[in-house]
Formats: sequence, C-alpha cells, structure tokens
Amino acid sequence: MDSAFGIAGQIPDNGRIVRNLIQGANYIQSHILHFYHLTALDYVDVTAVAGYADKDPALTSVASFIKRATDAGDPDMLGPFLPRYEGDYRLSVDLNRQAVAHYVQALNMRRLAHEMSAIFSGKMPHNVATVPGGATEPPTTDKMASYLWKLQELRNFIDNVYIPDVIAVAEAYSDYFGIGAGCGNLLSYGVFDLDSTETDLAKRPRLLTQGTVSATDLVHHDLDASKITEDVKNSWYKSGSGLHPSQGETDPDPTKAGAYSWLKAPRYGGNVYEVGPLARMVVAYAAGDATVQKLVNDTLAHFGAEPAALFSVLGRHAARALECKLVADAMVGWVLALKPGEPVYTEWVVPSESEGMGLWDAPRGALGHWIKIEDGKISNYQCVVPSTWNLSPRDDAGQPGPVEQAITGTKIRDESNPFEIGRIVRSFDPCIACAVHLVTPKGTEIGRYRVV
Repeated sequence: MDSAFGIAGQIPDNGRIVRNLIQGANYIQSHILHFYHLTALDYVDVTAVAGYADKDPALTSVASFIKRATDAGDPDMLGPFLPRYEGDYRLSVDLNRQAVAHYVQALNMRRLAHEMSAIFSGKMPHNVATVPGGATEPPTTDKMASYLWKLQELRNFIDNVYIPDVIAVAEAYSDYFGIGAGCGNLLSYGVFDLDSTETDLAKRPRLLTQGTVSATDLVHHDLDASKITEDVKNSWYKSGSGLHPSQGETDPDPTKAGAYSWLKAPRYGGNVYEVGPLARMVVAYAAGDATVQKLVNDTLAHFGAEPAALFSVLGRHAARALECKLVADAMVGWVLALKPGEPVYTEWVVPSESEGMGLWDAPRGALGHWIKIEDGKISNYQCVVPSTWNLSPRDDAGQPGPVEQAITGTKIRDESNPFEIGRIVRSFDPCIACAVHLVTPKGTEIGRYRVV
C-alpha cells in the first residue's frame, strides 16, 4: 500500500525502525519456534528423560508428565511429544536431557519475544501497528528501555543456548549436511530496511539484501521482480498460467484433471527457486556482506565443510540460527536510533486508480503482495508467499518445486515410519495455512491424514 499510495519513499525513520523492531521480534520467536517446537523432536528422544523427574530440576515438570503417561500406557497423554515418527536418535542421554530442558525454556523465550513485539505492535501475532506510511506507536524512552531489556535476554539465549544446540544436533547428525539439497537456486527479496527513500524495492538498502544465487557458482545476481511468474498446470485453478502476479488470477477448479495442489508454482525467470533463511544468508554471503560471511565461514570451519554443505537439511537449520543472531544483534542499534517526539508515519490519501507492489522477506522466506486499485477500491490482490515457493507443485515445464526435489531419491527404511522425509520437509519450515484447504458444506470427510 506504501507503493500504491505513492508514499514508499516517504516513511519517517522512526516508522521504518519501528517496523523493523516489530518484524525483528517476529523473526526471533519464529526461528526459536521452528527449531525447538517444530523440528527438535525429529532429533531428540524426549521419552529418554522420563526417569529424571527427581534428578534434574530443569526437567521436573516435563519428566514427571512423560513418566505418568508412560506408566499409564496411554500415548494420547503424551501430546505434543507423541505420537511421532520414530527416528534414529543419536544424542547422548545428557544431550537429550539438555535439549528437553531447552525445549521448555524456549517456550518462555518465545513469550518474551511476543511481549517485546507488542511494545510497539499492540499484540502478537497479527500486529495492528504496521500501517501505510509507517507505524502507529510512537517511541518513548520507557518503551525503548523495556524493549532493549527483553532483547538482551533473548540475545543471551540465542548465543548460549540456541546456536550451541543447533551445533550439537549437527555434530550428531552430520550426514544431514549431504541430504535434502533441493533445487540449488536461492532467492531473497531482502528484509529490514536501512533507508526508506529508495522506492525501487529491488534496490532498497536492507540488512539482508535482495538477489539470487545458484549453488553452481555462488555468484550474487540482482533481483528483477519482472521475472516472477506463476504456473498452474498442476494446480486446482483454471486461471491463466505463466502470469506475473500483478496480472494474477485466482479462479479455482477443484475437479481439474491432473492437478494435485492448491498451491500455484511460482518461478523466477522460468526456474525453480528456494526461499527462506538459507536463501537470505547465502544471498547476503555472495553479495559480500562481511558480517554474514564471518558467521557462515566460522560455522563451516567448525565442521570442516565447504559452502556446498549449506544446501542441505542442516544448512537450513544453521542458517536460521545464525540469522537469528544477526537480526537480534542489529536490533540493539535500531532501538537506540529511535527518536522520541519525532513522527512515526506520513499522511496519505487513497488514490482512485493505482497499482502497488510489496516485496519483503517473512521469517519463512520471500513474501510478495500485488494490489490494484480502481475507483478507490481494491480490484485485484495477489500474494505469493514463502511456502508457495518452497512447496509448489510441478510447473508447466514439469519442473518439481524445491521440496519435491529435496525429497526425491531419499532412502526410507520403513514406509510406515518415514522420519527421513519429515526431517527434510520440516527443514523448510512449511506453513500449512499458506495453502487453500477444501471441505464439503456438510462436513463430509474427504480424506484423513496423520499429522505429527
């Protein structure tokens, strides 16, 4: 809407920074959520702590909970820890205990990040303070001090718990540096504006820059938003295929022959691209960002690995953790750059006729919105969201999406217990809500899936 209202280059510094602080808090909670509460159970044997209810104060509540359910022989009592796919758990007993304790601690860290965001956003999730022209919540010294105090506690957790836990998992499962490579092409819209005067979102200075990179050469290429298209040959839509999102159509056809997904197939220059923390970090790395290069190089050196190892299950987890640190560290300077008493937004008027584009990276990856206004009303609105990129079906040329490519050829020991697939897919942080789901008006069951 900044773009459509003609104010994209007029966001006050306070508004730009407050937006960054709201989104930064969201990044932190999202990355902590992903590792500890959405994927850690793929690698951590939670049931191994059942015998430590009286031995480890950090585990008393969760160990007692697991022990009671185990003694009762009722697995339904063990949610969210069970049911699950059973993997080849490799962590030592002590590391399992430590990881479970950190699982519980991470719940409080996420709460803290939500509270930190709410200082400027009003509530989290679904904040109400980010508006066209900037933000609604003006900074004060009290708000700045409160935000900074919470941020420092989160930084301590990221540095001393989150990153060491990711490294511990990577050391035990080092073969996953060679599993789940995906398509080998990475795309980032960039995120966290460092200046608001540039109206071209493909060129605006950002903490994590825009661009594309290929695993074949790790060379940075500038972003060209005109190259984004969406195919629908294998999607349940009868819309036009190969359209730029600004001209996009969303016309459902649930009976379309050959289709197998409610997701369209976004493509860039006709090619398949992965988006997300790995894409952002590698694009910034290839663009010459010294801070990112040091974080990545130090991590690769720890494992004696080459940059190619980043294109993997563990590469995605490592990139997410390092990005969490990068963003949290940068946020300290942003808080201190706020200027109480100065404006946080610029005035605007809804135009009668206009078009606008928004390019930004959500925690899960590249997020694009396109709006068309006619007679002062929205006549068309299209979104291409991160999980649409990563979980897209085959395009009109038959090219599978990034996740499909990542799981193709995976060796599965037991088809009824495909934990190998789960580990690969979850490394992308898929969003179930980002695809359309179908139910019949009377609630007739169409299919049943076991989700763990």
